[in-house]
Amino acid sequence: MNPAWDNDLALKRVQQVGLDLKQKAGKLSGGQRAQLALTRAIAKRPDLLMLDEPIASLDPLARREFLQVLMEVTAEQELSVVMSSHLVADLERVADYLIVLAASRVQITGQVDSLLATHHLLTGPRRDTATLPAGQQVIGESHTDRQSTFLVRSSEPIQDPTFSVTGLNLEDLVLAYMGSAKEGPARLMLEGTR
Repeated sequence: MNPAWDNDLALKRVQQVGLDLKQKAGKLSGGQRAQLALTRAIAKRPDLLMLDEPIASLDPLARREFLQVLMEVTAEQELSVVMSSHLVADLERVADYLIVLAASRVQITGQVDSLLATHHLLTGPRRDTATLPAGQQVIGESHTDRQSTFLVRSSEPIQDPTFSVTGLNLEDLVLAYMGSAKEGPARLMLEGTR
């Protein structure tokens, strides 16, 4: 049924992750089942592997081990992986390209390093959005009586000395775009940012 099946690879992987061949899959822990599923998938020697929430039910250690093995396999087999996940913080270590889907639409797409380099969190005295430079696309904003916080996308350095400028992590970036899709950029309240 699987002409490209690599039995030697499957057996090697089973030994690497410490699975007992005599144990039924239903009796394995969640992390072991995930490793078994990954082993079955990669032993078929695909060019493209599509994974839907493969780490969602795993504890943090099992997630780390799964992603580490996935990265090793990707490098060894020159395999492309498309993975959907809500656990963005875990993916930051392994993803090199990001597509954010929200409200049934693509919100942003691009190389992770490039996206992180072009998004900035600006915090400073209260200010109207219209006073920001034209090259700064406002993704989200929040205001108090005295302070404004903007999440902006800009390929140019932020030159305004009245703002404190910080970078974002991948989770903050994804949440901002998901929030702006839901509520619109003018109403986005930035949460989880530093």
